[in-house]
Amino acid sequence: MLEAIWETFRRCHIYTMTKPEHTPFPSPERAIYGFALYLGSFICIVLYIGWAFIPDSYLHSAGLTYYPQKYWAVAIPAYIIMIVLLGYLAYFAFVFISTENLDSLNTITDKYALCKNEENIVENSIPNIYDLSVSEVTRKYYLNGESFN
Repeated sequence: MLEAIWETFRRCHIYTMTKPEHTPFPSPERAIYGFALYLGSFICIVLYIGWAFIPDSYLHSAGLTYYPQKYWAVAIPAYIIMIVLLGYLAYFAFVFISTENLDSLNTITDKYALCKNEENIVENSIPNIYDLSVSEVTRKYYLNGESFN
């Protein structure tokens, strides 16, 4: 029996088939996982709202006596919101700390840099790829095109 199944697989080359390339298009597996995630999240939110808003007397009469305090129904979402906000703040602080000064030696370009060449620009065409100087980037982002003087 197993030999017949193995022979069928070998003849059909099922064991040598490669996996399909990942695409953003819907697939049966993605649909199943999405539906399971939808059901799981819906059940969790219904349980959370029920635990948070149903009075303790109703829960005790239903036989539910072991559950966390109502304090955690407010504290956990508040902690999550604060962690997200502090994460954004820490990210921005890290960016500001890791940005080099304009007079730093790390902002000097080398011989392989491609500078902007005004001579070869053709109107209504896609511009060539080139490196931007730190002063130009700073002027565009932070000074709204004004000069440094």
